[in-house]
Amino acid sequence: MPYPKYRPLNKKKLKTISITERSSLVHLQDFPRPYLPGADFKSFIDSLPPYFAAKDLRELTDLLGEARIKNKPIIWGMGAHLVKLGLGPLVIDLMQRGWISAIATNGAMMIHDFEIALAGHTSEDVAANLLQGNYGNTEETGLFLNLALKEGLTKNMGAGEAVGYYLIQAKLPHLEQSILFNAYKLNIPVTIHPAIGTDFIHYHPMFSGEITGALAEKDFYLLASIVSELSQGGVFLNIGSAVILPEVFLKAVAFCSALGISLGEFHTAVFDFNRHYRPFENVCKRPVARGGKGFYFVGHHEVMIPLLAAMILTKQT
Repeated sequence: MPYPKYRPLNKKKLKTISITERSSLVHLQDFPRPYLPGADFKSFIDSLPPYFAAKDLRELTDLLGEARIKNKPIIWGMGAHLVKLGLGPLVIDLMQRGWISAIATNGAMMIHDFEIALAGHTSEDVAANLLQGNYGNTEETGLFLNLALKEGLTKNMGAGEAVGYYLIQAKLPHLEQSILFNAYKLNIPVTIHPAIGTDFIHYHPMFSGEITGALAEKDFYLLASIVSELSQGGVFLNIGSAVILPEVFLKAVAFCSALGISLGEFHTAVFDFNRHYRPFENVCKRPVARGGKGFYFVGHHEVMIPLLAAMILTKQT
C-alpha cells in the first residue's frame, strides 16, 4: 500500500564532492611505523597511533611531566586492585622517583597492603569462604589494624599516617613491599577514606566506629588541603574506584570552593575496567569545568598501569 504523505527520496539528485575537497580526520602521514624487535620503549610509544586513547595517554603523561616541573600535586587515588594485582612495587618505584605527591585510597587497599607487609600474601577466595563463616575472620589483620588506628588517634594522626607509623614500629617481614610503609618513610601523605561496613576489620571485636570516623575526618581535611593546590597544572588520578574516591574527591573540591579557594586549570584521569557514572562526572567532568582536561581510560589495570608508569618514566629528568 503506498503512503501518500511520504515518498522515497531520489538518489539521482545527490550532489557529490571530490575527496580532494573533503576534510578528513585520518591522514597517511600520521600513521606510525610498526614497532621493530629489539627497539627501545620510546620506539614502542612512537608506534602507537595518534588517535583516541593512545593520543590521550600521551597527552596525560605530558601533563604529568609538566606538573612535576611546576611542583604541582600528582595525587593517586586508588582502590585495592593495584595491590591485589601485584602492582605495589610499581607504585613504590614511582613514589621513590618523585612521581606521586600523595595517595588517597579506601579501607580495602589499607587491608591488602598491610597483609602483604605482614604475611607476603593477601586476598581471600570470597566465594569459597563467604557462606562457611570464614571470610573476613583473619585475626591478625583485624587486631593489628584496629590497634594501629587506635594508637593513631592518641597521636592526633589520620588513618594513613597511623598505619604507616605502626608499620615502621612493627618491623614486619615484608615492609619494603608495602605502599603505606614506603609512603610514610618518604613523607608522602596517604589519606584513607573508609565506608563503615565495607571492610571486614569493621566487624572485628577491636573495631571502633568512633576511632575510624575520627581518623577518616582528619584524612578528608588533609586531602582537601592537597586538592587546594591543584590549580594551574596539578593532576588527580582515580584508579579503580567506582564510588568512594570519586565522591570524596568531588567533596574535597566542593569544600575548597566553599572556603573561597578557586580551583581551575588542573587535570584529572580515570583508569578502570568499565566506564562508570560517578568517575566520569565527579572526576573527569565537573571538577575541571574551569579549565584543564579530564581523561577516561578503559582497560585492565594489570596492562594499563604498567604502561602508564613506563610512559611516565620516559619523562624522567
